Amino acid sequence: MAEGHAPMKQTDFLSRIDMPADLRRVAPEDLVHVSDEVRQAVIEAVSQTGGHLGAGLGVVELTVALHYVFNTPDDKFIWDVSHQCYPHKALTGRKSRLNTLRTGGGLSGFTSRAESEFDPFGAAHSSTAISAALGFAAGRDFMKRDNQVVAIVGDGAMSAGMAFEGLNNVGSEKRRMVIILNDNHMSIAPPAGALSDYLTELRGFMPDEATRDKGIAEEGLPSFVDQPTMFDDLGVPYAGPFDGHDVDEMVRVLTAARDHDGPILLHVITRKGKGYAPAEASADCYHGVSKFNISDGKQDKVAPVAPNYAKVFADALISEAQRDERIVAVSPAMPDGSGLTKFGEMFPERHFDVAIAEQHCVTFCAGMAAEGMRPFAAIYSTFLQRGYDQVIHDVAIQKLPVRFAIDRAGMVGADGVTHQGAYDVAFLGCVPGMTIMAAGNEAELTDMVATSAAFDEGPIALRYPRGEGAGVEMPEQGRILEIGKGVVLREGSKIAILSYGARRQDALAAADKLAAMGLSATVADARFAKPIDDDLVKQLATNHELLISVEEGSIGGFSTLVYDSLARQGLDTGNARFVPIFMPDIYIDHDKPSVQVTAAGLDAAGIVMRVLDALGIDESRAVAAAGIGAE
Repeated sequence: MAEGHAPMKQTDFLSRIDMPADLRRVAPEDLVHVSDEVRQAVIEAVSQTGGHLGAGLGVVELTVALHYVFNTPDDKFIWDVSHQCYPHKALTGRKSRLNTLRTGGGLSGFTSRAESEFDPFGAAHSSTAISAALGFAAGRDFMKRDNQVVAIVGDGAMSAGMAFEGLNNVGSEKRRMVIILNDNHMSIAPPAGALSDYLTELRGFMPDEATRDKGIAEEGLPSFVDQPTMFDDLGVPYAGPFDGHDVDEMVRVLTAARDHDGPILLHVITRKGKGYAPAEASADCYHGVSKFNISDGKQDKVAPVAPNYAKVFADALISEAQRDERIVAVSPAMPDGSGLTKFGEMFPERHFDVAIAEQHCVTFCAGMAAEGMRPFAAIYSTFLQRGYDQVIHDVAIQKLPVRFAIDRAGMVGADGVTHQGAYDVAFLGCVPGMTIMAAGNEAELTDMVATSAAFDEGPIALRYPRGEGAGVEMPEQGRILEIGKGVVLREGSKIAILSYGARRQDALAAADKLAAMGLSATVADARFAKPIDDDLVKQLATNHELLISVEEGSIGGFSTLVYDSLARQGLDTGNARFVPIFMPDIYIDHDKPSVQVTAAGLDAAGIVMRVLDALGIDESRAVAAAGIGAE
């Protein structure tokens, strides 16, 4: 406990704790009450907003002890992934804003340097904390400072290669830092791989409370394992296992770790969802939830009006796999989110969860493709970024037919900047030999799964958004599309709108609005970004005054490939004026996806505005002349 402060005497502790300095005035025996109140505050906040509940509930006592022992913000806490950071936010000046988590203008669901000095490093992708913490420690030493650095890493995050790269460097650098292995035996999905088995073995060495108390009293940081661990062998001393829900034990252990000379790894056993019965009983421990009723945990989920894209993908893949035994599905620790749980139940020997290891996932698929299999790598757009070198080096250069099913392409809503699926078209579009598709609706996704399954000429990617489809009629079976061919959906005369992917319905709606203003518009669905349909681009550019491209992706993506098609065909001058619409060149914060799409100008109203602006037509006059209400 910090010196120079009188202990706080009261029963309602959290109301008096705004900052960690306030927490350090609490008597040690009252920290359990603080923990209870923090847990309740998190439950109440997430019940109103939705978010990542289970991970935070599992680290309440650990978080309270960390801020009690260490002198934050001078001491640095680096939370891996940071799904578990809500209790941390409650204790660091953001308690009153917890009910704004993941909402527009509210708190981020992850740590954010822009949000608080108590968040020295932002994180929402796995396995970065050890490397970042070592960087902080090296910077501290060079600047001749004396603060401590703590990395809090989940057992799931420890399975990724980057965590081992960091450990390898920590073991050789020997800098003073604390690594907390938060072992709850549960990531987003149940853990997979040999490391999980190894940690399960280590968990079995945790003795009873009396033995732990004696060991901590005598040694400060005892190892209860009867042999050197893999961490010891890497040069990072191991201590534990300890009970992460015993706040008194955590205070004593962290105090010893704070004063340890050199690196130390503390193995802390926790339970995801701890202290909230519905979360503890749930298969995923309420990893991610919508708004819910606190009394029974029932989530406030609106019945979908159209099938979820992930489910459509999974059903289509199952259909193809029933006809082709060479089809296999691979996911890096996201089988449920990618819709592959059902696939795994039907084809357990053909479904692989490779843990949080996107690089391995891609190259593993490359090896299977080289052996004649037809692998589908189901990876969120934001996580495929982590396997980019392997896409080029191991797949594309060797022309191997790996199928990339890119989920969460485009706006993702509450997860915000770190999870926006903005860049995949741009970073795949520059790779030679890569075929790239995007589904304009759920029926088209079914066709693209069939097309991918039949395509053996090299790597192929299909992107599709998060959430529900458009509610279109679904085919009984996917049909194989002609590679590189788009389709005209509606014929017009003055304006051509070339849509790529999820904004297809908005393009059609924009054409309706323009028609009401007396402006005739052709609408086409490109389907393929690469190879792009040059004939379609030529048709649209030569027969219309204005050509608009629409995509839910970053600059450098589909529109760049349209520009290239126009230039290669000599259509970049003397033909239709070309106006690209894509995601703005900024990081788009968390909010509802519909709000994000509108803010980006990618909805029907935004498309109409860009058309009118390009034609030099005053929007208000056009709306008034058409006799329609502006939205």
